[in-house]
Amino acid sequence: MIKLPSLLSNQTKWLEQQQTSILSAAGIISVASIISALSGLLIKRILISQFFDTQLQQESLEAFWVAFQIPDMMFQLIILGALSAAFIPIFTSKKKTSPEIAFTMSSIMMNVLLAVFFVIGVIVFIFAEPITMLRTGEGFTAHQVAIVTNLTRIMLLAQFFFAISNFMTGILQSYQRFIMPAIAPIFYNVGILAGVFLFSNQFGIYAAGFGVVIGAFLHMLIQLPLVYKLGFRYRFSLNIRYPGIQEFFKLMPPRVLSIGANEIRKLLLGFFATTLGNLSFFVMQLALTLMAIPIRFFGVSISQASLPFLSEESSTHDLVKFKGLVLQSLHQIAFLTLPASVLLLILRVPLVRLIYGTFNFPWGATLTTSRLIAIIALSITAQALVQLLIRAFYALKDTKTPLIIALGDVILYVSLCSILVFATPLGVYGIALATTITAFIELLLYLYLLDRKVSGFTGRAFWIPQVKIATASFFMAVFLYLPFRIFDELIFDTTRTIELIALTITTSSIGILVYIYFAMLLEIKELTMVQKMLSTFDRWRRPLMQSKEVLIETSVEGDDA
Repeated sequence: MIKLPSLLSNQTKWLEQQQTSILSAAGIISVASIISALSGLLIKRILISQFFDTQLQQESLEAFWVAFQIPDMMFQLIILGALSAAFIPIFTSKKKTSPEIAFTMSSIMMNVLLAVFFVIGVIVFIFAEPITMLRTGEGFTAHQVAIVTNLTRIMLLAQFFFAISNFMTGILQSYQRFIMPAIAPIFYNVGILAGVFLFSNQFGIYAAGFGVVIGAFLHMLIQLPLVYKLGFRYRFSLNIRYPGIQEFFKLMPPRVLSIGANEIRKLLLGFFATTLGNLSFFVMQLALTLMAIPIRFFGVSISQASLPFLSEESSTHDLVKFKGLVLQSLHQIAFLTLPASVLLLILRVPLVRLIYGTFNFPWGATLTTSRLIAIIALSITAQALVQLLIRAFYALKDTKTPLIIALGDVILYVSLCSILVFATPLGVYGIALATTITAFIELLLYLYLLDRKVSGFTGRAFWIPQVKIATASFFMAVFLYLPFRIFDELIFDTTRTIELIALTITTSSIGILVYIYFAMLLEIKELTMVQKMLSTFDRWRRPLMQSKEVLIETSVEGDDA
């Protein structure tokens, strides 16, 4: 008779399996990314259905999203900035000589960063209210300030769990175990749902905050057994002279400063949106969440996969292959993201209704979110291309240029927002327009400065394929819009969910087929390249394993919640 523990051990053994090829690792990461994005959208929909009946509830839900900003900023700067700097390559190199040294080093890194996190966390906990008042505008009510203050204090604990959990993620990825880190975000989302359903009657919107803490704890807990099995034993030590520690902290500043610039932009967005009031921050977050999906799926994934190749080619004296690889990757990203932006642009209203349109989500909020999507969808490709160009500079061992551009990007963004929000009647649409304009200027700056270092990024080799892809996308938009309008008015009753889904699937299928047809007509090479991407993944195994990036980044911001 088979004993139950033995049976369970056999059934769960696949969770501990080592991924020895990029094909298996990339497959797991892609599936996890899709599940995480979809579950994040589901949670937003559930929160809307639970907390959107009255104006007071609507303001409380907006305050919940605002409360994420400071705890998440601490996590991004202190923990993720450090981990993404060089944790995996340093840990991997140390464990080759001595796993014990590697594990001790990771404990010391964790202790030092958690100590910094704790000190800053205590300061934020004490001064949560003045910090909230300082970073929100006059449209933010006193009731919302009180909620943000309390939720900020609650969610600091969640970030503490996330800090520990992300070290575990780095260790598991160093051992090429990707399944458990991929599953962890699902447990995080389950925790949020549990908090909402268990405590919402007693605690209202604070139930979502408790859910975030539960989810972060589960995110950590689910990875702990495998990390322990691989040999990790926690050691309390702050010996910064231990092998690998000083090297680790020397690599942190450029990455932390770059992340800091992005976090400042998020805070500025929060300030301008809360100044306007009328749930401007909330609807802007809904629009940005949808915009981030194609960037995350295509821009970030291709850029991550390309980095080790770029690093390898940049080490040679002849940069012809480096330039060719960057151009090829840029075209692939554009080929995938431009049609995605067209789909969001044309089908924005049905998509918002399907994803966020609960029974209590007002039509006015649907229209506002849809219009915001229409504006920022134009910048999806630009933002996705920038993801690759940043890594091109990193591959050339130039961290200064991306940092300067990031700081300039913040100055431009705050200037445009100030003008468009306060000097025009655009309101929240001004923030979306500032986002789009900034994205295009940032892209042009990266192209120009990369061309100065490696010529070939402002000429025909870049623009001709891009124009072809844009042309195919234009015809896709035309042939998507016409049947959408006809089917919407004459065939489908879009007051019914099933027919709304049928309209979305039918028209988007037509648009994609038209895009493929014109891609073939214009002889866009990326059409065949995309077909071959899966077969080429296996050739990327060795370079990817040398990547200095943490492949799965966890944040409690809108992507997951």
